[in-house]
Amino acid sequence: MKFQVQTGVVQVSQSSNKRMRRLCIFSFYDPEGQVDDYVVYFLKELGKHVDEILLYSNGPLLPHSEEALRSVVAEIIIRPNFGFDVLAYKEGLEKIDFDAERQFDEVLMVNHTCYGPIYPFEELFSEMDSRSCDFWGVTAHMEMVPNPFTGTGRLPYHINTNFLAVRADLLRSPPFRKYWSSVQGASNYEEAIQGHETLFTQHFTDLGYVSDTYLDCRKYGTHYPAILDIDETLVDRNPLLKRRAFFHDPRFLEHYAADLPRALEVLARTSTYDQELIWRNVIRSAELRNLNTNAALTSIFPDVRLKQDGTKPDYGRIAVCAHVYYTDMLEELLQLADTIPTEYDFIATTETAEKKAFIEQAVAGRKNVGNVIVRVVERNRGRDMSSLFITCRDLFLDDRYALVCRLHTKKSPQVAAGRANMFKRHMFENLLNSPGYTTNVLDMFHDKPWVGVAVPPLVHIGYPTMGHVWFSNLEKAEIFKQGLDLKVNFDPETPVGAFGTMFWFRPKALRKLFDHQWQWEDFNPEPHHVDGGLAHVLERLICYVAQDAGYTTQQIINAQLAGWNFSMLEYKLQKFSAALPNADFTGQFNFLDHWKRTGYRIDAPHPAPPEPVVIEMGILPHASPPAPPTIRQALGVLMLSAKRSIAYRFPGLVRALRSPSASPRQEDQTP
Repeated sequence: MKFQVQTGVVQVSQSSNKRMRRLCIFSFYDPEGQVDDYVVYFLKELGKHVDEILLYSNGPLLPHSEEALRSVVAEIIIRPNFGFDVLAYKEGLEKIDFDAERQFDEVLMVNHTCYGPIYPFEELFSEMDSRSCDFWGVTAHMEMVPNPFTGTGRLPYHINTNFLAVRADLLRSPPFRKYWSSVQGASNYEEAIQGHETLFTQHFTDLGYVSDTYLDCRKYGTHYPAILDIDETLVDRNPLLKRRAFFHDPRFLEHYAADLPRALEVLARTSTYDQELIWRNVIRSAELRNLNTNAALTSIFPDVRLKQDGTKPDYGRIAVCAHVYYTDMLEELLQLADTIPTEYDFIATTETAEKKAFIEQAVAGRKNVGNVIVRVVERNRGRDMSSLFITCRDLFLDDRYALVCRLHTKKSPQVAAGRANMFKRHMFENLLNSPGYTTNVLDMFHDKPWVGVAVPPLVHIGYPTMGHVWFSNLEKAEIFKQGLDLKVNFDPETPVGAFGTMFWFRPKALRKLFDHQWQWEDFNPEPHHVDGGLAHVLERLICYVAQDAGYTTQQIINAQLAGWNFSMLEYKLQKFSAALPNADFTGQFNFLDHWKRTGYRIDAPHPAPPEPVVIEMGILPHASPPAPPTIRQALGVLMLSAKRSIAYRFPGLVRALRSPSASPRQEDQTP
């Protein structure tokens, strides 16, 4: 290609079809030194348009990861984890002496924070080769006033520096060399953004150099299209999908209605990109609750099969594994299992030889049942959890089953009959509701090999689970997390769990639970099947063990129960919202969080509502700890708590003390 420099603009002559000579400086970081397949694929595809890739890793790499990279990059440089990607770019530019030997027409500075190419890089480079500019990127961030980092001034329009291309005229210029000589290492993410990304575009534009972006980001109407319009940018064939959208605080995405689920639908419909590359990576670092919220990992299945082609794939060998304590519920379980559209093995555990014989007779000749395995547990200590992970462990360690549905005869006699029956139906009818529904579940596992566990959504109707479902199990869960060597983070408030301990699972996803040599004595003795015991802890560990193994958890619900659950959730949320100052979700959350931090003091001052700009860049306001209560205030709160406790436990006594002259008839009429 022939280059003509005019007032800082590189003009590309169209008289030659020779592609640009490119170098890529690629910045990578992983706290465990693991390079996932999405990075290798990204670099392999990029290598079709780049002559040389220098990979800078901010920290050591695992041997197998380093080996995988050597097939797609020219050189790997290990540097300290300091300065984020900015200093990696700086070191790369200095290594080539800002192309003093004139080897390249363009240098790319790219990092690992995107999946891609969602659409072929050929589209990107062909388009940008035809444009006249000095530097370019894929997307840009709009100008903001005031600057959300400082609260004053302005944040200038700038190209997102996760993918930035600099052409020869700017690359070899004294101003470019001078700019990088002044770049210092940042100590945190915000400093890295303010010290380079938000300055680069404005700095060189002011010097007369011309920038461009592959997508015209001014058209989307938000300040950060790469995330806030993530779906619309894919409609416009954005080759990059931001990883942050999957694990970012859902409050930020909710505030702008950023539609990651639609982006994934567009990707599935219009791209050949292998989605498994995404899920195998993001599951390692995301908090499950955030991931399941942002990506909407909840499937509402109808009672007819969604795939209309009529053919069924090979689902692999399937089993139903049931703990049958109440034999009068066995027929109900078998009717549910009848909805499985292919042959399955029926595995059952129970606590007596008499029940074993009853189960074997009831299952004999049943529709679609292959092998029948019925075992008597040594003890009923631990109930359905111990029977699964002790009595049946050998069945799920040899990879004979591709998929298992775990059930048990649930009655919950300790709670009101209506609540117990609702909880049972929430389990049964969201796992095996009808032949069409169950086929949809099997299709999901077949089509999404990254899904390791499928559970009904968190039960909340009739149960105070929302925000508190760890109950007294978190401390024990942390202990078992270390014992099982789980490299995941627990969700702090509401874990994603197999509540009710009925779920679909791939045995490979729960290998660590079956590998562990659980003992009967590890479980609480009867009748003390209580919170804080191993059975209830395992209930909350299941999805995190799958996460540690590299699998996501999908929530599944049938259409009828989805309608009821959504209506009840909407009712609950609007009642809470109506009782709070008028604000968006984040504002109301901050109000309540501040009150919680004061110890729910009645006299606690209300926090000032956050300025809307505070969360513009995805920076959520940090709640400052409140002043500690005085002794007098603490005693007042204690007395109030005691009064409330007495009123809750002895309502009749309180009413009698308040109205000693009231007759029983009058008391009965009191609302």
